[in-house]
Amino acid sequence: MAPTARRPSMADVADRAGVSYQTVSRVLNEPEIVRPATRSRVLEAITELGYTRNRAARALKTTRSSLIGMLNDGSALFGPTETTTAIETAARRAGYSVLLTTVGAEDSAGHAVGAELLGSGADGILVVAAHEGMVPAVTAVARSTPVVVVSAVPPRTPGIQVVGVDQGLGAHLVVEHLARTGARSVVHTAGPQDWFDARARREGFEQAIALHGLDGEVVGPGDWTPRTGYDLTNALVRDGLPDAIFAANDMMAMGVLHALHEHRLRIPEDVAVVGFDNTLGAEYQVPSLTTVAQPFAELGRLALERLLCLLEERELPPGTPSTLPPRLVVRRSTRPERTH
Repeated sequence: MAPTARRPSMADVADRAGVSYQTVSRVLNEPEIVRPATRSRVLEAITELGYTRNRAARALKTTRSSLIGMLNDGSALFGPTETTTAIETAARRAGYSVLLTTVGAEDSAGHAVGAELLGSGADGILVVAAHEGMVPAVTAVARSTPVVVVSAVPPRTPGIQVVGVDQGLGAHLVVEHLARTGARSVVHTAGPQDWFDARARREGFEQAIALHGLDGEVVGPGDWTPRTGYDLTNALVRDGLPDAIFAANDMMAMGVLHALHEHRLRIPEDVAVVGFDNTLGAEYQVPSLTTVAQPFAELGRLALERLLCLLEERELPPGTPSTLPPRLVVRRSTRPERTH
């Protein structure tokens, strides 16, 4: 019977590289103090042996697990997925692993999820795609663990920090652009109002409509899916179409486009359409979709940096923002802006 394979240890790495155990430890924990040639030998030995750090042993020594808990809604929506990927990549580079847990909008087990995250030994918690259903879990963990929420509007919970993209500004950019194209009436197909980002987009839309003196209406809410964009647009066709439709996200905008095509309406001549998120493939819609791009990768890195500063008890670099600006991407689904 073949012997059971043994995980390579730091001593094995030291033997392979021809250095001391302490040198391997320095390469793993303080690589900048090790000579480049020695560091390269150790890293090569780590790769050859397939060595991975023993997290449990490290936690016993340092009282830190180097584990970050991440709470999201479990959906495949473009924005949360991009943000989650950016956080995982940045965490790995910083020497942390990520434990992902989901809470759906209708999930009633928020307190239990919070307890699970605490029980995992996570040093801190990041919350992505925040909605009302996450508040119990966030409340449970914030009492004893650093929490950073990626959101437009913070849950009403003490002890958390918030980073996000300025959703209201994004809505203002949309309405301002539509006003410059000559649109006088705009309908916003709203997203689910238990999502903080959807609320902020709606509020920004309502403020911008008043500021520019346009006729505005909010319909819905939808659920972020093309189907609700499609259904809401069919109702608008029956009741009377505006000059432009501003969908809460690109997925809903795709449903809007499909419904308008079915009714043989021209876009943007009969109705202009704007989305939100700059989803992968938005430029390949017919016509290509004007939308609001959010810096999801930068947002993920910013959220992680803020959490690590809390964990490591260090100050954020001067000038680090808590809110990032979005960017309007103008394509063919809206009319050209007037020059006078």
